[in-house]
Amino acid sequence: MTLKKTILNTVAATALTVAGGAAMAADVTLRIQTHYAPETVSGQLAQQFADDVELMSNGSIDIEMFFSSSVVASVETFDAAANGILDCDMTGGGYQTGKNPAFQFVGDIMGGYDTPYQQLSWLYHGGGYDAAQELYNGFGMQLVGWWVYGQESLASSKPIDGPAAFKDWKFRSPPGMETKIFEKLGAKPIVMDFTEIFTALETGIIDGADASGLANNVGLGLYDLVKHANYPGFHSMPSDHLACNKMVWDGLSDSHRAIMDTAMQKLALQTALTFEKKNAEAAAQLRADGVTLHAWSDEDLQSFRDAAQATWPEFATTDEAKALVASHLGYLTQLGLVSE
Repeated sequence: MTLKKTILNTVAATALTVAGGAAMAADVTLRIQTHYAPETVSGQLAQQFADDVELMSNGSIDIEMFFSSSVVASVETFDAAANGILDCDMTGGGYQTGKNPAFQFVGDIMGGYDTPYQQLSWLYHGGGYDAAQELYNGFGMQLVGWWVYGQESLASSKPIDGPAAFKDWKFRSPPGMETKIFEKLGAKPIVMDFTEIFTALETGIIDGADASGLANNVGLGLYDLVKHANYPGFHSMPSDHLACNKMVWDGLSDSHRAIMDTAMQKLALQTALTFEKKNAEAAAQLRADGVTLHAWSDEDLQSFRDAAQATWPEFATTDEAKALVASHLGYLTQLGLVSE
């Protein structure tokens, strides 16, 4: 081969490499908002998800993560993604119960599953994914997956050692079915945005808060203000979701969608595993710091489950919600968590 041909071949190969690089550099940028602060455990896991996606895509997917609901309020994130202000919503379906109560049963089926693994099993192996997808698609969104950190713990300025403690207890509640359940137990739920909890506790507007799991609550600084919590948690195990604008999702390549799905399933596993450890560590530290952790008796736990499960059909007022409740009940029965 002559020197001239060698040079021409090298130039051609370089041009192909550059062209291929340019094709990969036709970057997809996804603007995603989460309600979690970056310093919380969930915020750190969300950042790891973004890093994983960028690494697996060799930089062809760039994720711009907005923490602490910095673009719009938490409850508005879903609409912001559906309308193109954002591309994806990384909050939870429970915020959208005003659109259709069916979102309660993909957001937080209270008094149902005991562990994140059971709940994720319903999504991936109990028919949940297809049922939920139909709901999301009806609002122009695509459910990518869940990350479930386990049972939440409450934060309170006074003891919450059993159902009687909820009498006239003013607390921050997310919207949806939870307000009905706690009202039955005598509490006074106040719906407010996730980002307003700290100030509301600090100023005494509320006595307590349903915010997140124990470790996340520590990250939010809640136990700097109040000195009571319940642990292990029992009342709520929300399914935080990743849901994207359907047109944006459909516009991704097959490989990009597979990367997002894979990273989401890793996030789900790592979230469940991480919080088993982090919550136990947080509990030990809180006890050492003088925070009282209240563990409920089996009888008291059952009283909450009874109140929660009695509320499911009351809240399931649409065909979509009724179908999801029936799906959950069928799977919970298979798992032995609900008696026939």
